[in-house]
Amino acid sequence: MDDLHPELFAPSQLLLAPERMLLRTGCESGQALVVREGVIADVGACEAVCARNPDLSARELPGHLVMPGFIDAHHHLTQSFGKALAFGEPSEIFRRIWIPLEGFLDENAVYLASKLAALESLRGGFTAVVDAGTRSEADVAAVARATQEAGLRCVLGLICNDTGPGRDREAILRAAEAHLARWPAGGLVHPSLAISIPEAATDAMLHRVSHLAAEAGALFQTHVNEHLAAVERSLVERGLRPLEHLAAADALGPHVLIAHATLVTPAELKLLARTDTAVAYNPVASTWKGNAVAPAVLMDELGIRFAIGTDGTRSDAFRMIEAAETVQRIAFGLAVGDSSCGGGWTWLDHATHGAADAVGLKGRAGEIAMGNAADILLVDIAAPEFTPSWDLDWELVRFGNRDQIVAVLVAGRLRLWRGWPTDWDARALLREAREAAAKAVAGAPIKRIHPTSHEHRGQRRRRSGICD
Repeated sequence: MDDLHPELFAPSQLLLAPERMLLRTGCESGQALVVREGVIADVGACEAVCARNPDLSARELPGHLVMPGFIDAHHHLTQSFGKALAFGEPSEIFRRIWIPLEGFLDENAVYLASKLAALESLRGGFTAVVDAGTRSEADVAAVARATQEAGLRCVLGLICNDTGPGRDREAILRAAEAHLARWPAGGLVHPSLAISIPEAATDAMLHRVSHLAAEAGALFQTHVNEHLAAVERSLVERGLRPLEHLAAADALGPHVLIAHATLVTPAELKLLARTDTAVAYNPVASTWKGNAVAPAVLMDELGIRFAIGTDGTRSDAFRMIEAAETVQRIAFGLAVGDSSCGGGWTWLDHATHGAADAVGLKGRAGEIAMGNAADILLVDIAAPEFTPSWDLDWELVRFGNRDQIVAVLVAGRLRLWRGWPTDWDARALLREAREAAAKAVAGAPIKRIHPTSHEHRGQRRRRSGICD
């Protein structure tokens, strides 16, 4: 549409009538929604919505889809300076790359890394992310400021590990309570508590932090059963697998989100279902650096709540849900002749309203429904990838790209237009981030096992005796 401009979203009250709208029932035609002061005030059949809102003129959007913004269920915002450093690395890279890198970051670097990650997320169609917490000593307020300025909704984790020298359990608990009370309700920051991995905390701390979060109506998150090394270490030290360890500490429940769960036994699946604990399924992390793939299709059939996350790998929601389907088919579907592996819509659901349920944002985000925040995307479906269109839900999973996203709105406010913010200088941020990242990577005691592709190519040529 030649007359489609960002000014369309300037008013605080809007009535949008797109060609298609993604609802719980799928991509529907003939629908409209009303946004008033950042909240979805009405949604339904276009004629009825227009009749109920005579003060607003409908803005028709042929060739476009309005859909809920995606939710990234597992991110590490302050790791954005590292990104490609993790390529080709064996498991437990957090020990060699992320802990050293994050530990080196001062408050300004935390702010820049987080705002860079927030920009990437918005460009990729995410309107909300769950941050698992930073290992930097800087105040997490720097992360909150970065995401708020970018306009990204953030479930913000505070790490509460208490093992290791110099850890004051009571001081950690006081900080946790302050974190839960620090962020006003109704804003873009939703506080959460985290333990990096179960072995990083005492049983008493696992129990207390989980229950603190539950009492506050907040999310408790931790990494569980991701790498074989961690599972075996837990078995040797505790006689329990990490997920079993959490259960023994009475730290599971409907307020808990465990990241990865790639190495789960049938008994552990029953445990997840019985406790109504949610899972962050991270398919790209499995393909890039994991030991296994979470059985997401099986979890869905068993009623285990799950959301889909990037684990900070790449902040592209359409590629994330494509990976969610693809790795299920390769890991599980091919062996049993399952050619559908969720039928497309499963991955849309668990990256939107299913994700909101899993990460504590139900009734606030993830769905175009009355009372929810207007966290929405405007997507060009007149693009070649969707022409002709026979199954738009599944086509979004397999043909969707972030360059088809025209507009990103969070809380009803336009945050990005065709990939770039309209009210702040993103390119200036990129210049600052490059400089700060170079300093951080040079100064942090990072240990990489695999060389860069340029170095690797040279090594191979030398081994093969190839001369230029």
